[in-house]
Amino acid sequence: MRIGELAAQAGVTRDTIRFYEKVGLVVGRRLANGYRDFPPEAVAWLHYVRTAQTLGFSLAEIARTGEELRKAPDASEALSALFEEKIKLVDARMSALATLRAELTERVGTGCPLRAVDPDEDGVGSMTDRPLPRAFRPVN
Repeated sequence: MRIGELAAQAGVTRDTIRFYEKVGLVVGRRLANGYRDFPPEAVAWLHYVRTAQTLGFSLAEIARTGEELRKAPDASEALSALFEEKIKLVDARMSALATLRAELTERVGTGCPLRAVDPDEDGVGSMTDRPLPRAFRPVN
């Protein structure tokens, strides 16, 4: 099928298909007239790519795992394993974000470390006499 038909059936733009082709996610052959020709199974594959993206998988992850899924004796089991790996990554990110949030919450109201500098005679400047906010004090 040609690119316009594939785009319509897969619910993506022709430019998206061209990009996916450029990065190796979808492969079409060139006809004698220069048109791209894609196999019918490209529709299902593009639906998979779009769904995987909405589930947080990057195009690189999709490309890397796509061949593994096609070759897997049980695609359902292989997908479940991918989802479990992704859940672990999401959990790790959530933990890191919770730590970041706690640190930001602790710093609320402590002032800004980028306060004005009082220039001295030699033009180098020194910090004002105010103490450093608690959040930016060195840890001993």
